[in-house]
Amino acid sequence: MSPTVAVLGAGYAGAGAVQRLESELDDDADLVWISDTDYHLVLHESHRCIRDPSVRDSITFPVEEIKEPSTRFVHSEVTGLDTDAQTIELADAEDVDYDYVLVGIGSATAFYGIPGLAEHSHTLKSLDDALSIHEDVVAATKDATRSDPATVVIGGAGLSGIQTAGEVAEYRDEHNAPIDIVLVEALDEIFPGQDPSIQRALRTRLEARDVEIMTGDPITEATENAVVFEEGEDLEHDVLVWTGGISGRDALEDSGLDNEHNRLTADDTFQTSDERVFAIGDSALVAQDDDVAPPTAQAAWQAAEVAGQNLARAIDGRPLKSWRYDDKGTVVSVGEDAVAHDVDVVPFFDTFGSVPARLLKKAIAARWIKDISSYRRAKAAWPDL
Repeated sequence: MSPTVAVLGAGYAGAGAVQRLESELDDDADLVWISDTDYHLVLHESHRCIRDPSVRDSITFPVEEIKEPSTRFVHSEVTGLDTDAQTIELADAEDVDYDYVLVGIGSATAFYGIPGLAEHSHTLKSLDDALSIHEDVVAATKDATRSDPATVVIGGAGLSGIQTAGEVAEYRDEHNAPIDIVLVEALDEIFPGQDPSIQRALRTRLEARDVEIMTGDPITEATENAVVFEEGEDLEHDVLVWTGGISGRDALEDSGLDNEHNRLTADDTFQTSDERVFAIGDSALVAQDDDVAPPTAQAAWQAAEVAGQNLARAIDGRPLKSWRYDDKGTVVSVGEDAVAHDVDVVPFFDTFGSVPARLLKKAIAARWIKDISSYRRAKAAWPDL
């Protein structure tokens, strides 16, 4: 009997790995793809939907457009992984038995135990999240005036927080809407841990878009109408978005696999503490010398190909390949503008913005769309990226 290989998740890691496995396995195994969405979302462009919900048509791709007909797709949420029984537990479908499984179900938002934050904030982990933020921003402006504007507070000034602030600013300016935007970061500078040159460039662009930046004072509580700080005065909000960090999915809590906060620990072959379970993307902490791979789209794209190869090798009893993340730089959008850093495109500039950075950001997304779908779809999506 042919072994069953299951891939969990339709994000960058899952979609990329499915395509690689299809080319590696041929008819040697039964491939099952399981996801709680029946489409792949270009997640690093989902913030565009905060400004314009119609962008979703350019950044979502049905799984039937991605996979081969021989790959079985199951549309259901993964609720558990029983490694003893080798069974994937599903919310509203029959459980699926596996011989090998690749876990790529992404991550959840970390709220760090801050009271009220989960209950009163939006997150940005899905298309529905982006659309919900849009709806609440629109609703908040209906009764707002120039003398009493709506206030949108974004907690966490990493990649998602910065891009969210940029999109809300674009919406405000396009619709001449009375909105105050406040970007809050507990640490002393936005885009923490990154090079000072890109931090400065992003701050300059955000402030030019009338985004107020508050740093160095952590949020300690959130209520329906305000956020409370460790030191400063409470800040009232009409819309609160939290992008402050990630943790693993609850579905992995009782898997019995080695993990940290439900993110599975894996070596550089993506193999976990169970040799039949591999993990990739935000679901995993993949060893890289003395560190782990970053939870980014770029890392997931790169990892998917090797992970697919290694599952095929495991089935055949061949040695597994080690993977090393190759950091090709960072590109962050601020509305219609963008900043790029450490990208070998513009000579003599480590950090640059304006048209070159904007075109680079679009090209990165278009290339992924071409790879996952087609050149035609990438060309059609270009204006929205």
